[in-house]
Amino acid sequence: PLLPLQIYPDPELEAQVLSLAIRCIHSEEGCRWSGLIKHLQVGSGRMEGGPSCTLWPSRHRPCAPQAHLGTCGFNVIPCPNRCSAKLSRRDLPEHVQHGCPKRRVKCEFCASDFTGEAFEGHQGTCPQESVYCENKCGARMMRRLLSQHALAECPKRTQPCTYCAKEFVFDTIQNHQYQCPRYPVPCPNQCGTPSIAREDVPTHLKESCNTAMLLCPFKEAGCKHRCPKLAMGRHLEESTKAHLGMVCALVSRQRQEILELRRDVEELSVSSDGTLIWKIADYARKLQEAKSRSNYEFFSPPFYTHKYGYKLQVSAFLNGNGSGESSHLSVYIRVLPGEYDNLLEWPFSYRVTFSLLDQSDPSLSKPQHITETFHPDPNWKNFQKPGASRSSLDESTLGFGYPKFISHEDIRKRNYVRDNAIFIKASVEIPQKILA
Repeated sequence: PLLPLQIYPDPELEAQVLSLAIRCIHSEEGCRWSGLIKHLQVGSGRMEGGPSCTLWPSRHRPCAPQAHLGTCGFNVIPCPNRCSAKLSRRDLPEHVQHGCPKRRVKCEFCASDFTGEAFEGHQGTCPQESVYCENKCGARMMRRLLSQHALAECPKRTQPCTYCAKEFVFDTIQNHQYQCPRYPVPCPNQCGTPSIAREDVPTHLKESCNTAMLLCPFKEAGCKHRCPKLAMGRHLEESTKAHLGMVCALVSRQRQEILELRRDVEELSVSSDGTLIWKIADYARKLQEAKSRSNYEFFSPPFYTHKYGYKLQVSAFLNGNGSGESSHLSVYIRVLPGEYDNLLEWPFSYRVTFSLLDQSDPSLSKPQHITETFHPDPNWKNFQKPGASRSSLDESTLGFGYPKFISHEDIRKRNYVRDNAIFIKASVEIPQKILA
């Protein structure tokens, strides 16, 4: 038969095992607690570098590791406020005092009691907290008084102008009233009109104020009368004849000014380079008119030989003149009274060239202009200095030129007439020393 198992203790091995050292389960996290296996039942232990634990009888206390975990700073335990947080014992005081949403906190301004979670929403809104005005006026007060201060007391609050509705800082709105265009002011003439907006005063004085002084409507004609608006009607009735005379004199002056301006404009439009190209449009009708009226003459615009030079004009008889009548185109030039005649040498003696321009296409054939040149006869009376009364229509100022410049037959041979128009060119050769 089998004999019962018999165990024989090994005192030496037991002593060796009981002498092994143990460490806290949080040693890797930094706990320095350690003890011996032989002390497990008696709860002894020591902190490295500190005093050994007192040995208590095992029947009065738990084993040493369990007792240590009850005080170990690295052991994780739940928050005593039941906020669901679990954290190490050494972090618990900070959490309970500052981080726990279930902690009890008293507001330092209103003394109300809150949970930590509710206190976070209360911060920054406490009506008893002392704060500075948001408009930066420098005032400090409890938050509950801030809205009333910003609405009615703060010197930096914005406020619309009562009259023009523009926004201004309150402490500047008083100065604005001295410049506000809609601020009501009395009529400076004290006409009795209710208050007028400042910007409307000029219009009121000009159009509505009965006491404003007005100039007579005929001031441009020369009337210098000035009286209140109410008296203007009487003045106009009493001065009708005088006003009519002033208007007539004004019209006369304006007519003279218009004539002078027209002459100035004509002078400005006159060529001053010694060359004239004269287009005679509607040639067929004008030729027929010349045939029906003997010696009918057409006149070109005037032109100057050079700046500050002689004033000349070309004339043409489309149906001929003198020996060329009814068969030729006759061309002449004459001297007109000019602005600078007193500065020029007389008689006029510079070579003149006439041309009837060929309007044929230069790319198809070389133009064949009809050209004639002459030197003025110094004895010809109309090349002498003209009198101031001479005009282009004065028949005594007959021009000098060619009664048989070109025959009607030759005009038809090429494109001297094109699009029912002809071009006559006149040029004067002026010495360079005169131009200089």
